[in-house]
Amino acid sequence: MLPELVLVFVITTIVLVIIYLKKKNAWKIPNSDFPDYYRVILSENVIFYNNLSEEEKKRFEYKIQEFLLNCRITGIKTQVEETDKILIASSAVIPVFEFPEWKYLNLDEVLLYPGSFNTNFEINSSGYILGMVGSGYMEGKMILSKQSLRNGFKNETDKKNTAIHEFIHLIDKFDGAADGVPEILLAKQYTIPWIDLIKKEIDKIYDGKSDINPYGATNKTEFFAVISEYFFERPQLLKTKHPELYEMLEIIFKTDGISRFKIKKRKVTGRNSPCPCNSGKKFKNCCEKNKHSC
Repeated sequence: MLPELVLVFVITTIVLVIIYLKKKNAWKIPNSDFPDYYRVILSENVIFYNNLSEEEKKRFEYKIQEFLLNCRITGIKTQVEETDKILIASSAVIPVFEFPEWKYLNLDEVLLYPGSFNTNFEINSSGYILGMVGSGYMEGKMILSKQSLRNGFKNETDKKNTAIHEFIHLIDKFDGAADGVPEILLAKQYTIPWIDLIKKEIDKIYDGKSDINPYGATNKTEFFAVISEYFFERPQLLKTKHPELYEMLEIIFKTDGISRFKIKKRKVTGRNSPCPCNSGKKFKNCCEKNKHSC
C-alpha cells in the first residue's frame, strides 16, 4: 500500500508541476491603464489600499489587473459585478503585496455563489460553507460566497475576511502541502518557532483563553488562515493581545500590518462629486455612467 501511495503522490506532483509550468508560460501581463472606475471601487471599499503611498497604489492596481487577466470569475446563480471582481482580486493581492513576483499559478477560476453552500457545492438553506479551495477534480478552483465577500470588506471589527482566508489556503498549498507552514514565504529558521507558536495558541483556544476564532483550532492549516484574517483585519488588536503572533506574521508577510490600517476612512465618491479621472465632469456624468470606458 505504501509504495502505491508514494507513486500516486509522485504522479500528482508531476501533473501539478506541468500545469504550473504551462500556466506560467501563458501568464498575461497588463498592457493598459488601470480604469478610473476600479480606482473608485478600491477607494470606497479597501482600507488597505487607502493606506498605501501613491507609488504603492500603482503597484497594487497593477497586481489587481494582473490577477483579473489570469483568473476567471464566474457567477453561479448570481451576477458578477465590478465590485465583486475588485474585492476578489484585492483579497488575492493583500497577503502577497510585498512579494511582487508572486503569481497564483494554482488558481484558474473563482466561482462566486450568492450565499453559503454545502459540501456537494449546492446552494440551499442547509449550506454552511462560505468559501473553499478546490482539490481533486476541483483543483485550480475556488468558491466564494458573494455575501461573505462583501461583508469581509464592510465589517472592520469581526476579525474575519472569508476571501483572504481562502487565498491564504492557496498560498499555504503552493509548496505542495497545506499544513499551515507557508515555506514559500517563511524562511527555514522560522519554521520550528512558528509551528511551536501555533501549537501553543491552539492549546489556548481549547482552554478558552483566546479571542482567536475557535475554528482556528481545527488544525495548523486553518489556524494559519484564521490568524491571517485577524492580522489583515485587526492588526492593532492582534499586536495587543498576541504580540508573538503579530511579530511572526509581520515576518511571514513582510509587512507592518498596523501601518496598512492606520487610516480607517473609506473615500466616498458621491454622484455629484468631481470624477476621479479629472475630466472636470461630475462622477454621475462620467465614470459612473461609462464604467467600461473610463
